Amino acid sequence: MRTVSGVTALLLTTALGSLTAGGPASVRPTPNAETRAAFRQRPVPAPAAPRFELTVDSIMRGPKLVGYPPTDLRWSGDSSHLYFEWRQSNDAEGSTWVVNKDGSELRKLSESERRAVPAAVSVWDASHHRALFVDDGDIVLVDSIAGTRRNITRTTAREANPRWARNETAVTFTRENNLYLLPLEMGPGNADGLVQLTDVQLRKVDPRESDNQKFLKAEEQQLIDHTRQEVEKKKKAEAEQQSRALPKFELRDRQTVSDLQLTPDGTHVFLLVVERAESKRQDVPNYVTQSGFTETAPARVSVGEIHNKQTLAILNLRTGTSQMADASFAGDGREIYWTLPVYSREGSRDESLAVAAVRAANNKDRWLVAVDADSGKTRVVDRQHDEAWVRELGGSNGSESSSYGWIPEQTRIWFLSERDGWMHLYTVDVSTPGSEARQLTKGAWEVSSVSVSPDRQKFYLTTSEVHPGERQIYAMPVDGGARVRLTAATGSSEGPVSPDQTTLGVVYSYVNKPPDLYLLANRPGATAKQVTTSSTEEWRSFKWIDPQVVTYTARDGANVYARLFTPEMMGARRDPLAPAVVFAHGSGYLQDAHKYWSSYFREYMFDNLLASRGYVVLDPDYRASAGYGRDWRTAIYEHMGGKDLDDVVDGAKFLVDTQKIDSRRIGIYGGSYGGFLTLMALFTSPDTFAAGAALRPVTDWAHYNHGYTSNILNEPQNDPDAYRRSSPIYFAAGLRKPLFIGHGMVDTNVLFQDTVRLVQRLIELRKENWEVAPFPVENHAFEEETSWADEYKRILKLFETHLKGKM
Repeated sequence: MRTVSGVTALLLTTALGSLTAGGPASVRPTPNAETRAAFRQRPVPAPAAPRFELTVDSIMRGPKLVGYPPTDLRWSGDSSHLYFEWRQSNDAEGSTWVVNKDGSELRKLSESERRAVPAAVSVWDASHHRALFVDDGDIVLVDSIAGTRRNITRTTAREANPRWARNETAVTFTRENNLYLLPLEMGPGNADGLVQLTDVQLRKVDPRESDNQKFLKAEEQQLIDHTRQEVEKKKKAEAEQQSRALPKFELRDRQTVSDLQLTPDGTHVFLLVVERAESKRQDVPNYVTQSGFTETAPARVSVGEIHNKQTLAILNLRTGTSQMADASFAGDGREIYWTLPVYSREGSRDESLAVAAVRAANNKDRWLVAVDADSGKTRVVDRQHDEAWVRELGGSNGSESSSYGWIPEQTRIWFLSERDGWMHLYTVDVSTPGSEARQLTKGAWEVSSVSVSPDRQKFYLTTSEVHPGERQIYAMPVDGGARVRLTAATGSSEGPVSPDQTTLGVVYSYVNKPPDLYLLANRPGATAKQVTTSSTEEWRSFKWIDPQVVTYTARDGANVYARLFTPEMMGARRDPLAPAVVFAHGSGYLQDAHKYWSSYFREYMFDNLLASRGYVVLDPDYRASAGYGRDWRTAIYEHMGGKDLDDVVDGAKFLVDTQKIDSRRIGIYGGSYGGFLTLMALFTSPDTFAAGAALRPVTDWAHYNHGYTSNILNEPQNDPDAYRRSSPIYFAAGLRKPLFIGHGMVDTNVLFQDTVRLVQRLIELRKENWEVAPFPVENHAFEEETSWADEYKRILKLFETHLKGKM
């Protein structure tokens, strides 16, 4: 790789800031005279750095070589410490680590110390001092300043969903479909201890009485005084019992409550009711088991199956009555999915304001609605519609990872929307009906995350406004205006600001520099201090390629971003036969032609290996890749394998035109969606690629999951043509060039059945130039080094044989 004392050091020094002592092992401070004298007196030979061998076996060690990234950064309430999860390359598992605000005293916490710090997923109080979280089914409260831990519950039941209540003097949580409240201190209003607030249970059906039974019962009460008196006693007892009963909510068969939330005034409870669908689930067989017998695990339902319903109910704790939230805004009979509302902060100007996010089952509409707990009435605050499908970020709980939340005066909410074609930040006044949303950011770039500052005066944004392939942190007033850029190093910088807003904890990475943790002052141009060094010295000893991010013109005139790897970038020579390979990344919603560390780091190293053997490699962000706006994202609507495949094929042409590649010697490989594109390329454009490797590929979208697939292709029973033109299995007759398929047999995402069905189709078509490698113990994401190595040795052999062999 380029050592940190070379190009990368210049990059980091000028952008992130001068790295101080405590940075990567290859960075050394200039020794003073005293230190130099000491070294002259006691010469110590430097140990030879382990030499890295660029082989498939070596690179498929994965994180044991490149390291594990620091994750789940969270500050202590007094801003003195930053906690994070990290696993060093030689550790068997991850641990919680802590570093001081100034970057000193980095250390791994013991198990007892870990239990006294906030968890990665916590619900903080307003002052960011105390954190609530779930630990193995129990509710825990940690004071991050005092370093104390309190078990709110300690039971064999599974508690969940902790929240603050009564101006943060009490805690609510859920257990077995019900909501509980526990005061944290005894005192006025808190004298009752643990209180169960709701009685949620399955509806009891009284046995039906025949007409004869009703007649006999009535006659008995008229004839016998004793019977009549007993009936009156029973009615009175039932009335007394009812007066003391908890507010009741009845569930129907197959219904459960996934979450419950107490309103700030303590008078109502919102219930998120889930009705389980009676759908047939796919089972995944596992042949290599501890028992020695074949075992099966339920995976998921396929797209188009009946799916769970999710509705919002409201229970009045004073009257015991309940009602469903009004859904008339969505239209008669339209199926929608609710989230629990986000309430304005207790003690705010209007703490009765509640806003819930609602999504249409057909994925084409999203509403933000104000909900009135007393009446159940709703009012649309914002609606987003997309003829393809609506994209949203994160959750809906007002946290840093959510897609909407409240801002200072608690009458306005912020939210993210693609309504102008790019994901941008908006605000709208909830308290005033008919208020129009106000756009705070604008441009041909995207906001990827939003958080509100601890003092509620500014937003912290992560955006791509510098370049589609970069992520930088900015600060901006909550009312909009000029943004202040806080990070500058080319690549990706993401992380939280400390509660006192003086320091940023940032996970930074570059194309050939794996993610590490840095600390820097919360001001432009601040010097950054590197805290962790995740990669091994062996990794850092190699000259890893810094690929060029290029653009090329697709057949419809669109500019496609791509990473370009050439042998010259690592001091190697091109093979005289001029071969090349196109890598198609996976999807979901993903970008890979960027300037920071890729989640496809094994493939990145494999592309280095290919370049060392004389190949040119192209890694395009084909149509529907993340980071390029709404139109790019939805270009595959109703046709996967259309414009996205065109971009891949046009990338091959770009290699021929600009890199002098032999058009007969281009290969393609990719996994998941990339495996799907590889199949479509070989089946429908057989003259473009000489060979391809399809890994864990989708072969028939009608067999994939509902959430992802229905967005893009609708449902197969309603839009069968979209599925037929998008599924490789329908085009298998077009296979003419060598194909390798690799698939984990315990894949619960893209089921191994996809490959099995395609194999049968190829057999029936009498195709001969294909092979399959099943990996018996692997799920969708491989874990075993041996599986990775076996798969990529086969891919390398495929390319060496068919891209460099005789034509």
